[in-house]
Amino acid sequence: MSAPEPWTAPWTMEALERTLAAIGPADAGAMARARAHQDRLTKPRGALGELEDVAVRLAGIAGVCPPPLPVPAALAIFAADHGVHAHGVSRWPQEVTAQMVANFVAGGAVANAFAAHAGASVTVVDVGVASDLPESPRLLARKVAYGTADLSRGPAMSAEQALAAVGVGVRVALDLVDAGAACLVAGDMGIANTTASAALICAFTGRDAAEVTGGGAGADAGSLARKIEIVRRGLEVNGVTAPPPAPEGPDRGRREALRRLAAVGGLEHAAITGFVLAAAASRVPVILDGVIAGAAALAAAALAPAAVDHCVAGHRSAEPGHAITLGHLGLRPLVDLELRLGEGTGALLAYPLVGAAVRVMHEVATFDSAGVTGKDGAGRTS
Repeated sequence: MSAPEPWTAPWTMEALERTLAAIGPADAGAMARARAHQDRLTKPRGALGELEDVAVRLAGIAGVCPPPLPVPAALAIFAADHGVHAHGVSRWPQEVTAQMVANFVAGGAVANAFAAHAGASVTVVDVGVASDLPESPRLLARKVAYGTADLSRGPAMSAEQALAAVGVGVRVALDLVDAGAACLVAGDMGIANTTASAALICAFTGRDAAEVTGGGAGADAGSLARKIEIVRRGLEVNGVTAPPPAPEGPDRGRREALRRLAAVGGLEHAAITGFVLAAAASRVPVILDGVIAGAAALAAAALAPAAVDHCVAGHRSAEPGHAITLGHLGLRPLVDLELRLGEGTGALLAYPLVGAAVRVMHEVATFDSAGVTGKDGAGRTS
């Protein structure tokens, strides 16, 4: 197929630099105030466990205490295909990507059901599906290429394609925030994208392919072994077998991060990378889904380490590389149900927990205001 027509003005390194320049760390003062407020609420200190940390994190993102309620939420599902599929790394035919995009558009996927339950909007984005899709008002046509090249034979994307796909994610996120979204949810669709995810995780963490590569959507033992070998081959061919070297300057470090993303990532990974970066630049929380979103977050963190401050780990996927990814990012998942579907489903299940954590900060009385005696005999916990 010929290259798709450009859908908008090209995304440039200068535009990316402007996005990166807007990303700052979580507000330490707001987080301290949030922790102090948690200790004054009518509950034992730490009784809400990780939910207290979530509320503190959102205060740091917004820079205020209590943080605004993360309502409404907006899910973006970025869809793309992968050239590495030709090696039989997935038991599903590549056509399923386009078929599932149609299912999302029609409202018939698990992600649609979970989004409806959570009250989240759904935006479906074609960033690199390997076929032309029917036009629909419920589909954003942002195709950068008809899928990636085979990562085991050379770079999956050109530098220009990777940068363009990052730009797609940035613009989608900014549009959703401009439309009123107070919480973003990252979703994906792409047959064989767990292979690219494993390669990205290796490229950004230095872990071995056998540690991070899982079966994906139903691989058997033989196909898993082949998948691991393909990941190793891709890392070697593209010169990303070791973690990124310590950069001599921010520009070189960012270009190396983009090179690794282009070498073994997918167009949806690049778009989610931009989605995370734009959320951080907008100081809006982004809930990560599973291994695909996690792999993209590694790239975002390599481009802007402070971007991780704006992320919440929705769940821990059954894919082995996801736990390694979360550990590298320093994020703790809210849900662990052995999910491995993608689409943003795990993040959507976690979204009500994020909202509940923040609502506690707004609505639960303090010991003083409720006239409740704390453990130390005063209106506070000890």
